[in-house]
Amino acid sequence: MAILDSKGRLFGKVNILDLGALLVIVMVIFGIFVFPGTSGSVAQVGAKTVPIEVDLVVRGLNVRDPQQLAGNGLKKGGKTKVIIRNQPYGEIEIKSVEQLPRTVVATQPDGSVKELPDPKANNFSTDMLLTLNGKAQVTKDGPVLGNSKVKIGMPFELEGFNYNFNATVIDVRLQS
Repeated sequence: MAILDSKGRLFGKVNILDLGALLVIVMVIFGIFVFPGTSGSVAQVGAKTVPIEVDLVVRGLNVRDPQQLAGNGLKKGGKTKVIIRNQPYGEIEIKSVEQLPRTVVATQPDGSVKELPDPKANNFSTDMLLTLNGKAQVTKDGPVLGNSKVKIGMPFELEGFNYNFNATVIDVRLQS
């Protein structure tokens, strides 16, 4: 009796293609359960947790009544949900909310420029400065909230009862 017959079967019983497919399946299962790779986030490796303050600026938020936002959670001592790089972080405390004055640059008759209050041509656009408090893990690459690094220039998405808007990080302060 031959080891491999004319139909490609070993010892006339097992097809060699079926045996190859079974071997691949066994190797994949072995690879998943025996060598699962790294687990957890980058932030968990050699990191310590410290309090962090993050300043955010909101430019041109279109809202009819900015005070209404404060009444529904976007106020000092409140909490807001934060999404960083499309990854939900969770709720974080709001340390302060400051509405920034809208200004325009006007040229003066002598050629100088002067910053003056906006004549309120658009009453529905507002700028804000927010400060958030949280706990971050500090790695060699910088502070990390959840699984996302926090750096100046990053967009944060803030979500609450009646708002969802983007803000940009302008300052990161680690508390010691």
